Order: sequence, then C-alpha cells, then structure tokens
Amino acid sequence: MLVGGILFLLVMHFKLTLILLTCVPFVIVPVVYFGRRVRRLSRDSQDEVANVGRYLSQALRHIKVVQAFTHEKHDAQRFSATVDRAFNVSVKRIQQRSWLTLMVILLSMSGIGVMLWFGGKDVISGEISAGDLASFLFYSIIVAGAVGAISEVMGELQRAAGAAERIMELLSAKSAVVSGASEFPSQRMTEIHQGDEVIRFDNVEFRYPTRPDYAALKNLSFSIKQGEMLALVGPSGAGKSTLFELLLRFYDPQEGGIYLAGENIKAYSLDDLRQRFALVPQETVLFDQTVYDNLGYANRNASKESIQYSAEQANAHEFITRLDKGYETRLGEDGVRLSGGQRQRVAIARAILKDAPILLLDEATSALDAESESKVQAALEPLMKGRTTLVIAHRLATVLNADRIIVMEQGEIIAQGTHSELLETCALYKRLADLQFNQNDDVRTD
Repeated sequence: MLVGGILFLLVMHFKLTLILLTCVPFVIVPVVYFGRRVRRLSRDSQDEVANVGRYLSQALRHIKVVQAFTHEKHDAQRFSATVDRAFNVSVKRIQQRSWLTLMVILLSMSGIGVMLWFGGKDVISGEISAGDLASFLFYSIIVAGAVGAISEVMGELQRAAGAAERIMELLSAKSAVVSGASEFPSQRMTEIHQGDEVIRFDNVEFRYPTRPDYAALKNLSFSIKQGEMLALVGPSGAGKSTLFELLLRFYDPQEGGIYLAGENIKAYSLDDLRQRFALVPQETVLFDQTVYDNLGYANRNASKESIQYSAEQANAHEFITRLDKGYETRLGEDGVRLSGGQRQRVAIARAILKDAPILLLDEATSALDAESESKVQAALEPLMKGRTTLVIAHRLATVLNADRIIVMEQGEIIAQGTHSELLETCALYKRLADLQFNQNDDVRTD
C-alpha cells in the first residue's frame, strides 16, 4: 500500500513527491534510534518481571521460614522495591516507544506541511490547479499514515525481539555434558558376578563451573565391586555428594575417567546410564501431584499394587493411608503436606520402586526418628542384597555394617577399610566416631 501510494504520487506531481520523500531519512533515524532503546528496555523489563515472580515464589514456598524469623514486613518492602524496579523499567520502555511514535508522526506531518507550502506556491504560479493540490494532499496524508503505522509495527517488533533475546539465549545454550551414542546392554550388569568390579574412578579431578579455582575432587581413584556396600564418610564439603553427581553425569570431571562395567560412562547415552541408578537424595524433591504420581515417578509403568508395596517396604504405607484421600492425596508444592521424615520415606519408596542395580543413598535416613530409621534400615537390607550400594552418611551408626568405608577430606581419600580397621588407622574417622557414639552414650547415661 505504501509503495503503491508513493508511485501514485509520483505520477500526480514529481516535484512535490520528491519534497515528501526527502523527509523519509529523517523518519528512519528516530525509528532506528528509539527502536534499539525499546528493544533493550524490553529485555530489561522481562528480566525485572521474572525477578518479581521469582521473589514471590520463594517467599510463598518458604512462608514458614519467613514467619518464623518475623520477616514479613522486610520481605514485603523488598517485594515492593522489586515491583517498583519492574514498573520503572516498563515506564521507560513505554516512554521510549511514545517518543518513537511522536517523532515519526511529527516528521511525517512536517513533510506534508513543507509539501503544502511548495504546492501552494505552485498553485499561485499556475503550475498546478487547486484540485490537483487537494488530491495530492489527500493521498499524501494516506502515505504519512502508513509511515506512522510502520513506527507502531517497528515498536512491536523491537519489543518482541527484546523479550525473545533471553529465550534465544536459552535455546542456543549447549550443555557441557554430551550424551553418548551407545546404549547400555541390558545383560551387561547380569554378566558381572559377585565380587567383580562394577564401578571405577580413575584419577578423577573435578571443579565446579562456579568455582573453577577450587578442586572439589583431587586425583580420586577407587573401585566398587558388584554387590558391595560402600560407605562414604567425612566432614561436610569433602566431596561425597559430588561423587554421586559425577556418576549420574550431572557434570563431567575435568581429568580422569569414571567406568561402569568396564566402559567409560561418557560412552553411554544419558538415559541408559541413569536407568542403572536409583537415587535417594539428601533433599527430597516432591511434586504437587498425588502420592501415586510421586512414587510412580521412578517407574512410569508401575502398577498401583507395586507402588503400594514399595511404600510398605519404606515404612511409608501407614502414614499415606492416614492422608485425606490416601494414595490419591495431592502433596502440595514441594510436598508441604508431609513432614521431613515422611518426605524422605517417600523418596526411599521411589528408589525401591525403580529397582535399579545400583543404589545411591545420600543421607537416606537423616530426617527419620530412631524407630522409623530402624524400620527403613530393615527394609533396605534385603533390597541391598545382590545390588551395588553407595551410601553417604554423617551418622556412622548407619554404616557400621558396610563392606567398606571410604573416609574423605577436602576432596581426597585419606583412608578406607572396615569400621573396626578405621578406628585403629584413621584419626579423622576415630574422632568422628568418638563424637557421635560418646554423645549417644552421654544421652543414654543422662
């Protein structure tokens, strides 16, 4: 429409059309200048709106902590400040877009005014008639309106481009962990006999991307045999949980290799590799779904009977049946309807249901009372038979019967052996044991 209108004006009067077209560069300049500012401010606005949602979500999710520390007024002020920042950025974006529209309309109408002045002179001199000038003016206004519409379109495009930049960054981001091409042979684990090596860490060194100057693991080398229960103990920050993250390939080590069934785990596809492990994390993650859905997360094809059986094995069936709708009860966001110990038992039941050949237990009973812990331990013992089990424990009483205990400190293995051997050979282990067991004796004495 715009091109057709310009061609029509050229036919009507070449001189006046050229005068009108000389204003086009002056219109393009503000479109480019203000368009870039609108795009940048649109991205900033999206970031600030995301900050508002993130802050609100965290405050509501942890509302009990907020109330416990009487932080309501402070958090309300911070939330208000966050909203104000988002509002101010949005106001700036709207102002820049308004300036864009104003400049385009002003310059377009100025071009028409200049054209009308020259056209009036031509009418007086007799070069064109008053009717021709009126017709030319009418079509010029239509063309100017089309140019003004371009500014609106450009404003919308720049706003969309600014909002889409972050999305494009996320879509173009590539994970540092690349899935292997090989499928894990199902019979590979069954071919490994009791006592054969199943997992091996070979001179592994790892640094988290957020802390490149600090080695979480240093020259780590050890192997795990089929059916062995291996416990990892040591102070917080020793690198125990990092081992699990490397086994599941949430990260890859910078140096060394990790081998499963004699093959570097990088060779396997991520899906096939992770199917070999059942994880009970230290911080239980539950979804705002039913108990059936949360337990069935470990095995999408599991029947309701097998789900209930796994809950019974984890000493969770009793409290689940006491919920409003039993296994059909929604647990709320992050499982807020359950206590810490109940959430942990659900996580254990989920690992039992997965029935993977290798168990990863990261402080699996840390949130349980003594009675529930003993029941869960009794349920885990038959489950661990014939399976390779890695246990992270701060409470040494849970790993006294481990086949082997590895003591870690500052990312390195400083000793390994059985409980009785480490009491004689490892000063750190003996100190940890004395602190825990002597405290328990004192409590019983009191």
